[in-house]
Amino acid sequence: MRDWLGEAKAKQVYLVLRDRILSGAVGFGAKLPNENELAEYHGVSRVTVRRALGELARERLIERRRSAGTRVVYRPAPAPMSADISGVLANLADMGRRTAVKLLSFDYLPAEGVVAEALGVASNQLLQRSVRVRSVDGLPFSYLTTHVPESVSLTFSRQDLATRPLLELLERAGVKVEHARQRISAGLATPEVAEALGLHTGSPLIELVRIVFDQSGRGVEHLHALYRPDRYAFEIDLVRAGAADTKAWAPVIHQQGRSRTPKFSSKISSYKAKSAEPARQR
Repeated sequence: MRDWLGEAKAKQVYLVLRDRILSGAVGFGAKLPNENELAEYHGVSRVTVRRALGELARERLIERRRSAGTRVVYRPAPAPMSADISGVLANLADMGRRTAVKLLSFDYLPAEGVVAEALGVASNQLLQRSVRVRSVDGLPFSYLTTHVPESVSLTFSRQDLATRPLLELLERAGVKVEHARQRISAGLATPEVAEALGLHTGSPLIELVRIVFDQSGRGVEHLHALYRPDRYAFEIDLVRAGAADTKAWAPVIHQQGRSRTPKFSSKISSYKAKSAEPARQR
């Protein structure tokens, strides 16, 4: 029991220090307090601190030397990938130029559960399921799981999914994409996701679920995406809109190099970040 508690406390110290290093609060070259100081600050033993520092050293976030102490050796990437959630179409070309994709799996499965419900398909239908990892400069930042109804997906192959954006394949199949609904929240890395993204199991991730619909309202794609928060971010530009006495924040929608402010309805009491354009970024 004591060893388990020690490991749990070491994990807590590790996560706090790791977050400060990755966020830049403790920058490259900065010297960390010694073990006694860290133990007193976090209310744990030196052994617990030593475990946490050992894990940070294994991740090459810090370097430990007896004569020089413990210093941060992590250098953050110049800038993480980002996406404007109010106009993701405008980011497709840049995403394609800067990233590479690896197809991990490709198969057909019976429709079931929340995915079948979201797409509005019956349980006797098949869904094409693919899992891909997208990277930038050789560093993985997203783990993408997509489901597409068999009636749509038969027009593209495993090789197509390994080389082309899925929405491009849907349009090639004659699908007229009308709109999308998406939700952004937080998640944790499972063992397989952690391995694919170069993380530890249980690491925090940005989670996105997106359902794409055609002109008839039919669900044509279900996307479940997990992003490393240190390598990917969502952004949105906001402006004040509405009458003088009812002004509120509204998103600026970017469309292929242009921007426009949507009409503001007084019925909206709060803004929830949702894609206002058919979601094309993968």
